[in-house]
Amino acid sequence: MSESPPAVDMPQDIIKLEHPLRNFFDALRGQEPVRIVAMGSSSTAGRADVVPYPYRLEMYLRQHYAEPLPNVRIDVLNRGKGGQEAPEELKRFKSDIFPDGPSLVLWQIGTNAVFHKDQYKFEDVVDAITEGVHQLLQSRERPMDIVLVDPQYVTAMLRDDKAELSEKIVLAIRAIAEAAKVNLFQRWALMRHWHVQNGVSFDQLLDPTDRPDMLHQSDWSTLQVSKALCQAITDAVPPGRWLLDKATS
Repeated sequence: MSESPPAVDMPQDIIKLEHPLRNFFDALRGQEPVRIVAMGSSSTAGRADVVPYPYRLEMYLRQHYAEPLPNVRIDVLNRGKGGQEAPEELKRFKSDIFPDGPSLVLWQIGTNAVFHKDQYKFEDVVDAITEGVHQLLQSRERPMDIVLVDPQYVTAMLRDDKAELSEKIVLAIRAIAEAAKVNLFQRWALMRHWHVQNGVSFDQLLDPTDRPDMLHQSDWSTLQVSKALCQAITDAVPPGRWLLDKATS
């Protein structure tokens, strides 16, 4: 692997979230700790020596708001579990999301529907994502914002007949987000942009210890995705004088 990966950009047309994060906004203005739950598979849980994105995101968000909101604590709770997909994750909502009362839920889905396609029916995964979004939107404990996170653009997702299925699940996740009017973080499109437009090799995008699978992101690419997600989240907070007022109150 090259010691100096090429610089990457974060195109707004890819990382921008379509809807303002109003519940996260309200939580920042409140007195309680701001909780974000990250639900997903090994991309969320982490593996080997790669620092999982929820921990990096927590650090970046705390740094971003440290000066204007020094008394606000932001926690990103990692509820990832390797090997799972939406049907299993949906069953964990009652224990791993709702009790924490998050203002924002990040749900990473779609990867194992492709990588373990022999274990999942495509329609079952789509139905589980749709039902999960519905449950989150109907939460009685606390209203929460939702950001769906689609699969990583890596070798394992492009091999043999998986490329077509990968594109199919990416489009399905987008359609679910659009129908429910929730946000989508386009990890697939972002990483493809880095590979195609910025010249980042798959060796740089992939965890070097993940052989022969070639599925999981490297520490470097996980860091870059975490930065992009932090920017997407902070850019989606409604603007205004409230931040200054909160800082001086």
